[in-house]
Amino acid sequence: MPQMTEIRWHARGGQGAKTGSLLLAQAKYSQGFPDYGPERMGAPMRGFTRISDEPIRLHCAISEPEMVVVLDDTLLSSVDVVSGTPVDGGLIVVNTLKSAADVRSELKLEGRKIFTVDATGIAIDEIGRPIPNAPMLGALIKVSGLLSLDTVRDQITKKFSHGFRPEVLEGNLRAIQRAYEEVVGE
Repeated sequence: MPQMTEIRWHARGGQGAKTGSLLLAQAKYSQGFPDYGPERMGAPMRGFTRISDEPIRLHCAISEPEMVVVLDDTLLSSVDVVSGTPVDGGLIVVNTLKSAADVRSELKLEGRKIFTVDATGIAIDEIGRPIPNAPMLGALIKVSGLLSLDTVRDQITKKFSHGFRPEVLEGNLRAIQRAYEEVVGE
């Protein structure tokens, strides 16, 4: 049976979850797509990524993800971000200043692995804007082992080297690297 990994992203419009899900979906056979209602800045939205060793024929939202990426910790109290994740083996990565233990307590979770990183702070430092998608991508690849850091850096460089100023590209690459190094969990 082919191995397929499903990831659900939770964010607010404008935080880059759509772009993050699409960037991650550049490897192997993959899909990356958003799910949101009225497209307005700040509204809750979801993004989805599927990565497989073989072509993917499934085209629907992900209800039972192995991994969840939360770009805005205010969603923890208003959206069931962990819905459908397996108790054994589920992985949650949250952009927050809180510890993984604090997030576990807030969500009243048992099982699952929880990781946290200050992706917004990293984005402000490295990119100059509070858009946490690049750092969250770095944190996710570190804790999941889905892709290597070099693979992701190469994909982003190829995709954005002609569309962005060099300093913007370099800032995003630094943000990914920092989050890769700074993500912590329990």
